[in-house]
Amino acid sequence: MKFTRVFAFMALAGLAGSAYATNGYFSHGNGMKSKGMAGASTATHDDAFFGANNPAAAAFAGNRLDLGVDLFSPIREATATGATAAASGDSDSNYFLIPEFGYNRMVNNNLALGVTVYGNGGMNTDYPTTGGMNILGGSTSLGVDLMQLIVAPTAAYKVNANHSFGISPLLGYQRFKAEGLQGFVGISSSGANLTNNGYDDAFGYGVRIGYMGKITPTVTIGAAYASKMNFEEFDMYSGLFAEQGDFDIPENFNLGVAWQATPQVKLALDYQRINFGDVASVGNASNNFTLGPTGFMGANNGAGFGWDNVDVWKLGVEYKHSQQLTLRAGLSHADNPINGADTAEATFNILAPAVIENHVTLGFTYTLASGNEVTMAYMHGFENDVSGARPAGFGGGTDTIKMYQNSLGIQYSWKM
Repeated sequence: MKFTRVFAFMALAGLAGSAYATNGYFSHGNGMKSKGMAGASTATHDDAFFGANNPAAAAFAGNRLDLGVDLFSPIREATATGATAAASGDSDSNYFLIPEFGYNRMVNNNLALGVTVYGNGGMNTDYPTTGGMNILGGSTSLGVDLMQLIVAPTAAYKVNANHSFGISPLLGYQRFKAEGLQGFVGISSSGANLTNNGYDDAFGYGVRIGYMGKITPTVTIGAAYASKMNFEEFDMYSGLFAEQGDFDIPENFNLGVAWQATPQVKLALDYQRINFGDVASVGNASNNFTLGPTGFMGANNGAGFGWDNVDVWKLGVEYKHSQQLTLRAGLSHADNPINGADTAEATFNILAPAVIENHVTLGFTYTLASGNEVTMAYMHGFENDVSGARPAGFGGGTDTIKMYQNSLGIQYSWKM
């Protein structure tokens, strides 16, 4: 079984590796055209990333293959002040390559079959020690590395010329490791399965369904729903994540509308809801450990990261400058899943400071003489921070977590 898992990771991670926190720990978009418009993609159908956005789009996407890679740079900082906890640290490992892949084939005028392979999201931090101790009192470097890969085979069918439905079974693989959490042993239900155990992995499954409709010649609407993805437990970290190492991908859904305002200008607006709070390991309150063993890390009601459900709004514009060149821009705003209101919430989220709320994006597509396309997209996530009380057992005082981000990606598309 372990060989099978390693083979699955080696075979697939090169196609759709890991992404890192933008909207919570979800990517701000999938596919460079979407990323150039701040992720607004529920009502568009000009690439093969429908398995991550809206499966119904496959019926309108035509025959194509899209292959892209993003260079992503999250800059993370944590500071502890007051009481006996004064310390600070910048997370290392600031650059990540995130590949993605999509393919679509029209079987006939109404039926499309395809596949999208993508990194759903993730968390990564790597804080060094100072004087033999990290910012959370551990004896080694501090951090986590969570990577989530999803393969989404897709089928979509046009019920008539203007309306389609689609479905994507979601086949997931994730791996995780944590280091430097020796200071949490006293509030863990299983100290031997808490930290410094190397990588553990898990497989999971779910489904995404979608609808797309061309309401008028210039207005398209879309909707998609993804169930919670149920994963095997991380047994090697059953003393860290609530419910004995369980870490599922939360239920989420999105609604979108695209308006071809003029022959040159298209506007797209998306709303996305991500129910982080419904996954115990992410949504349980960080101060549950004060309840005693029933709230210790790893227990069914164990301390989590305290994340709230989030709403995300994405607005994108596309301008067709010429037959060869299309320009894009976008803005998005997301609720912050971390508010720091509960004791230990900012402390626990030093491991995963997913505090970004606002993004701005730019992008373009250039169509070659062959009809194939080159697309690029840039994203900046504006700096944001959250502060909260640190538990007395960790030195007391106040913790502050901060992050900003940049990414630059390129995609080549074959039209067939």
